Amino acid sequence: MDRLPRDEDSKPCERCLRAPKYCVCDFTQSVDIATEVLILQHPQEPGVDIGTVPIITATLPNSTVKTGLSWPNLKKALGKEVDPKTWGVLYLGSVRTETLPKDRTLFVVDKKGEPVANQDSVLSKLEGIVLLDGTWSQAKTLWWRNAWLLKLQRLVVKTERRSLYDAIRKEPRAGCLSTVETVSEVLEALEGRSDIYASIERPLTELVGRLKRSPRPGRSRQRWGRYRPSGRS
Repeated sequence: MDRLPRDEDSKPCERCLRAPKYCVCDFTQSVDIATEVLILQHPQEPGVDIGTVPIITATLPNSTVKTGLSWPNLKKALGKEVDPKTWGVLYLGSVRTETLPKDRTLFVVDKKGEPVANQDSVLSKLEGIVLLDGTWSQAKTLWWRNAWLLKLQRLVVKTERRSLYDAIRKEPRAGCLSTVETVSEVLEALEGRSDIYASIERPLTELVGRLKRSPRPGRSRQRWGRYRPSGRS
């Protein structure tokens, strides 16, 4: 294969903003889902080669990305009027997933991080989910700077699935997933499907392989394992 001209070789992809050697847009495939996805992205995240948000937006047509540090409410962040009670936010925080029951993957927790009593009832009413995209510290910043997130249902994922990112970075705790892996777990649980992970596995595997073969200096960072969940990139 002919090598790209020097200027084209370094020019970021207009779609995912990655350097050409890390662009996996050709490996993504759109999947129709009923649940809306809003990603609040830390300002330092766009263009980070290790980030997985471009895979989410290419795979899920119902996804929206807003970059910044704070928004006055869900309506302003999403761009339309919705009932906060019908939306959930992925945020692990200090919740110890090993203490959660083993009979499910997705949990709704209260302000103390304890599972609420009516899990299935709350989850069945969710119309959308919010993810916080950034490193652990960046996701924490987004959480604390947007107090309105407390009006949403707080969601936590507990999974035995091993992150594909384990091959290129050290996670802060076991069971952490990337942002794209986390959203696939959530959507499969909410919509009773088993095909969503498969749709993100191919581009994510390709990205991880490229990063292993050609790591980018200074890009190895601890991220919200998924979760950052939310999470990581």
